[in-house]
Amino acid sequence: MKKAVIFFSLIIAILSLTAVTFAAQIGQGKKILYIPIDNRPITLKQTIDVGEKLGYEILVPPDEILGGPKNLGEPEKLWAWLNENAHSVSAAVISTDAMLYGSLTASRQHNLSAEEILTRAKKFEQFKKNFPYVPIYAFSTIMRTSRMGSPVANDPAYYATYGTQIFRYTGLRDKSEVKELSKREKKEFEQLQKNIPQEYLEDWLKRRAKNFDVVKYFVDLTGDYYFDYLLVGCDDSADYSQTHLEGRHMSEYMKPLGKARCQVMSGADELGILMLSRAINRDIGEIPFVAVKYNEGKGAWTFPRYGNETISESVDGAILASGSFRITSANRADLVVAVNTNYDGKTLEANLPGNSITPRKGTRPFMRILQDLTDKNYPVGVIDVAYANGADNALMDQMKIHNLLFKIRAYGGWNTASNSSGFLIGAGVLTRWMDNRDVEYLLLTRYFDDWVYQANVRRIVTDMLPKVPGTGAKAALDEKMAWANETTSEMATKFVEENIKLPPGYFLRNILFTHPWNRMYEAGVTFDLQTD
Repeated sequence: MKKAVIFFSLIIAILSLTAVTFAAQIGQGKKILYIPIDNRPITLKQTIDVGEKLGYEILVPPDEILGGPKNLGEPEKLWAWLNENAHSVSAAVISTDAMLYGSLTASRQHNLSAEEILTRAKKFEQFKKNFPYVPIYAFSTIMRTSRMGSPVANDPAYYATYGTQIFRYTGLRDKSEVKELSKREKKEFEQLQKNIPQEYLEDWLKRRAKNFDVVKYFVDLTGDYYFDYLLVGCDDSADYSQTHLEGRHMSEYMKPLGKARCQVMSGADELGILMLSRAINRDIGEIPFVAVKYNEGKGAWTFPRYGNETISESVDGAILASGSFRITSANRADLVVAVNTNYDGKTLEANLPGNSITPRKGTRPFMRILQDLTDKNYPVGVIDVAYANGADNALMDQMKIHNLLFKIRAYGGWNTASNSSGFLIGAGVLTRWMDNRDVEYLLLTRYFDDWVYQANVRRIVTDMLPKVPGTGAKAALDEKMAWANETTSEMATKFVEENIKLPPGYFLRNILFTHPWNRMYEAGVTFDLQTD
């Protein structure tokens, strides 16, 4: 009996060592080429971090030719870089928006002709002929339909004045294709058509039409096997909007290919990590199994703000896009996704004062779900979408109290519901190959960004800005940038010290927050995670 125990203990030790060794070698010596939609922290560094934790070298273009807050990206230079660096790579993950327009922001403002756009798009055909053995995982967007105009938004200037009316006009047009409008809605539609200057509406719709047509062309390329997968995201949208309308039509157009080849889903910023995840899963020949548990109440039927589908549709789409497979049994899952939603299905704003640590109706039921999953040692990922643009403070406080912050494998709660769920799934299914230190590093990145900054420190620093000397505001920090970086870092460090207890043997150094896009909306975070 004693010999048998020793034998099985030795086998377990060998298997554990083999798993760790394989995790360290999974991407060793391999390169993946990645062209992001722009150079924001979430789409660039934080996405790259995930691939690098598996040993892959993620090749990205120089920052100066990527889309940024001022330079909107340089497509011709991106094409030159792509062709120069595609030798001996395992895969290419490419934002088509970057290759056509320069970046996501540039796609909303460009004045390119349809011919110029198609000429750039056709370069993918030549690229595939030059590098036939490089699988291409492409991602495109259906342009957003903002609910209202803002002078500092990345939309055409006239949208600041007419954006709300354009949103409503196109929403009614979308709805009219799905169901009959009421008499009041028909009258409102006619009035909006008269109120919006024709030249503005025409400019806005023509730009969208050109983008829609080129995405259809990419679907055709996918059908001809130029792309191994095409993921099309509907940028900030709503249940009825121009984005939703175009998304419906695009889904219909790509239906003959099936979702195993391409699909349309809500979101934009998470598309890069999902395609990187798919590229890695295909490279190592794995199809991760994912189980999903929803909170009580509306749960899977929650229809979040800034989206055009239910949260269950976003989650299922992200699982498929990442190259994973959804199963019902948590026992067999490589990742069990627990989705935190409000009981009534409403999605609130995280950086408003109402986001407190006081438990709400859905907090305790979700904690029971989470406690049960972690007690069974399942690999858990938490999708936190009770609030948009940041973490649920009540949930995070309960996770802190019950010592669950580092008993899960992944967390996501940073932006829109589809952004959060997509990033969580894309990164989460890859954590099975990571050691604990790498998992904890990625968890801390999300906690710092989604919980510490987005849901807490950002609001405080933003409220202080008007009293700081110099020119600058939350949407354009300018002379207040240095102050915002320093103050955010100090407050965030204090918040971390008071709320995040690291696993034994770990400690943090040099927590630094910056605002690389000259605004308070997002932050870059760096830190050193050290061990004794």
